[in-house]
Amino acid sequence: METVTLVNGVEIPIIGFGSIIPEGRETITAVKNAVKAGYRHFDTAAIYGNEKSLGEGIRQAMSEEGLKRSDFFITTKAWHSERGYEKTYKAFEESLERLGLDYVDLYLIHWPANSTWHDDWRELNYDTWRALEDHYKAGRIKAIGVANFLDNHLEALIEDAEIKPMVDQIEYHPGFFQDRTAKFAQEHGIVVEAWSPLGGVGAHIVDDPTINNIAKELGKDAGQVVLRWIYQKGIVSLPKSLSPSHMKSNLDIFNFSLTDEQMALIDAVPYSGGMRFDPDTAKS
Repeated sequence: METVTLVNGVEIPIIGFGSIIPEGRETITAVKNAVKAGYRHFDTAAIYGNEKSLGEGIRQAMSEEGLKRSDFFITTKAWHSERGYEKTYKAFEESLERLGLDYVDLYLIHWPANSTWHDDWRELNYDTWRALEDHYKAGRIKAIGVANFLDNHLEALIEDAEIKPMVDQIEYHPGFFQDRTAKFAQEHGIVVEAWSPLGGVGAHIVDDPTINNIAKELGKDAGQVVLRWIYQKGIVSLPKSLSPSHMKSNLDIFNFSLTDEQMALIDAVPYSGGMRFDPDTAKS
């Protein structure tokens, strides 16, 4: 699979497997099916509650498919309840233990502290970030970044941090692509990842007539067109599916391309749901 190179030279597969799946057998099975389909990049978080099962699924897949730990790119995240240096430092160690791994490839701050709820939001984000920096320096994390940080949060952290964020994972899909934040990140050498690439809460992107017309022209399905649109913007996507056939379909986007006109048409798709919680105002 194609990769994107982070500012520190680490390569991240351009499509990852979003794993908001209940802890237990369902996650293990989904991970193993995803590996068989071709995924090597897996995204989870402490709040998802499935780190233990995801780690077990990876280990079983390694054994069954003859793969090595270095064949995989594993991401997890620190929840907002674990902000602050000491809490975040410990939260990472606990995630690593649940995953059963010696290191993770990418560790993210899941949500920014914001000025609506925290007078010291900037200091709090930086204090949390320092824990990531220290684990990174120790080699327990290969790359560090953030999630749901808007351009104003990023700008402050870039100014304060010793090591600037390498990734910003944001909601990004037709009808709700956060262009200002994405462009700001990319201009500062930060790779953007798209969560809910096929539509956020209440969104029905794959039913959009414009996208379906383009899909029909290309002999592809709507989901593939959306993922290709994201790919052509240089953004990593993290689709989720429990269906082995859909897992494979979501990877089959490298044998066609969208014209500039088609890209513009998808850019113009109207808002259809997204960002249930605004990072500038969400209570956290």
